Amino acid sequence: MFASDTGRPLSGSDVTHRFQTILARTGMRRQRFHDLRHCAATFMLVQGVPLRVVQEVLGHANITVTANTYTHVLPELQRDAADRMGALLWANS
Repeated sequence: MFASDTGRPLSGSDVTHRFQTILARTGMRRQRFHDLRHCAATFMLVQGVPLRVVQEVLGHANITVTANTYTHVLPELQRDAADRMGALLWANS
């Protein structure tokens, strides 16, 4: 929830308009405010936050929704896990 200077809740259209203004002012491309949610989830996963925690932060009732939505990130995480295991195993040989 976002509030105005007087403490009243902002409408969704107000939030969207202010977000688009900030993007334009900073020279960033136009995007949906909701895209920030996807960015946050992707960043959490890439940083190693467990999928279950990401699910809880996003408020998904079922972990399969989270997993299916962010499948584009999971192969990268699997590769990273394999690389780490390889480094651990080969470092001790």
